[in-house]
Amino acid sequence: MDKLIKIVVTLFVVIAAASVAYVVYITPSVPAATPSAASVSDNIVYYFYGQGCPHCAKIEPFMENISEKYPDVDIRKLEVWYNQTNQQVYAQVNAQAGISTPPGVPEIVIGKTVLVGEVDIPAKMEAYVQAIEKKKQSVSP
Repeated sequence: MDKLIKIVVTLFVVIAAASVAYVVYITPSVPAATPSAASVSDNIVYYFYGQGCPHCAKIEPFMENISEKYPDVDIRKLEVWYNQTNQQVYAQVNAQAGISTPPGVPEIVIGKTVLVGEVDIPAKMEAYVQAIEKKKQSVSP
């Protein structure tokens, strides 16, 4: 019986160590945003996603295309499933947009406009990004 307990405890320690190693070394490092810097603005596009989210993966090519097509637009890509700092930004930006409970990912927040999901974001986001770019161009000399 003692041998069985030792095996179970050893197995538990190995699993715990492997879990810690996975989080520290394998989970992608995503740059964190500063919560105090998060504010709702009609000139900033917040893109919230979850690492491993299948819906987020489906719109990733669209998001990459938008970023390349509109390089002057401030698109902040924030992973919120594993990054606690980004989770705070997520809650703060949604609260400022008037959303008390964030709807989930993928989510876009532009000012008070919130787009959610793999259908809504590709269907509507580009018009908002074009408006931001047009506004920037009209302000530039």
